[in-house]
Amino acid sequence: MKALQFTHYGTPDVLQYLEVPTPEIDQGSALVKIHAASVNPSDVKNVAGAFSHTVLPRIPGRDFSGVVERGPADWLGAQVWGTGGDIGFSSDGTHAQYIKVPIAALARKPAAISHEQASAIGVNFVVAWVGVMSYAQLREGETIAVIGVGGGVGGAVTQIAKSLGCQVVGINSKPVDPHSPAGRRIDHFVAFDEHTVARVRDIQGLAGGVDVVYDCVGGIAFDMALGLAKRRGRVVEISAVGRRRVELDLIDFYHNETQLLGADSAKLGVAESAPLMRAITQGFDRGYFEAPVIAHRYSLAQGREAYASVVQGTDGRVVIVP
Repeated sequence: MKALQFTHYGTPDVLQYLEVPTPEIDQGSALVKIHAASVNPSDVKNVAGAFSHTVLPRIPGRDFSGVVERGPADWLGAQVWGTGGDIGFSSDGTHAQYIKVPIAALARKPAAISHEQASAIGVNFVVAWVGVMSYAQLREGETIAVIGVGGGVGGAVTQIAKSLGCQVVGINSKPVDPHSPAGRRIDHFVAFDEHTVARVRDIQGLAGGVDVVYDCVGGIAFDMALGLAKRRGRVVEISAVGRRRVELDLIDFYHNETQLLGADSAKLGVAESAPLMRAITQGFDRGYFEAPVIAHRYSLAQGREAYASVVQGTDGRVVIVP
């Protein structure tokens, strides 16, 4: 099969487009023919050497959508999707024509969206789901502030929160497209600057802060996140933009009884992520969630260009179509 592979770390130029053996399956695995696989910022960081658990040589790629070609009889021909913090790192990933996955990793993709759209959802929605549902345990009627609402994870958090019947305060450094899935669901938009906390607390009913803060930025936004949380509020952190070491006023922190939670989807392998993908499928099938915009499509042979476009930044998702 054709695949992208890297044998040493660096810029997207280290990716090689080459022929490699098609994976052989056993009784506990299935072979999925990949119809589409997105390129995430974490894939670019992986190729650059940012993750200590990556084993070389490696085919990168975390997200995929495709069809089961070999495996259990009841799965043959099934349209499936998935993501994982192991594939592309400690085992070969999705930027290839085929991928071998455990049978436990199989999850049927939403019927209403294409393979390309499905391939651009996994990483963002899984870390959003873990942070919102498992850790913060957001409940109907609560208010959540989403810092970095214009990004992929922020948009996913917004959709999940609205499906629960919650109020969403979107915070971003630049305006969010009001016609985007996130833009249509934001109840209040507040610009990211030194006055953000005060502006949020000026919103009717939010003088005491919000129930949950989902901080997709971290680092430079950490003080803001803590400042937005009401008494006994929950703050979810997934990133550390600008700086990885932060300070906090410990007295204010414990007086406010704030809960600080870290969420890392890379800790979930492709099999562990499957139950979350099944739950997310229900959200799409019921019309609660919308797929992201696909900005660019590339073939496997154009893999370096696909990665370079993510480095440069796009307003939509980048997808490889083998």
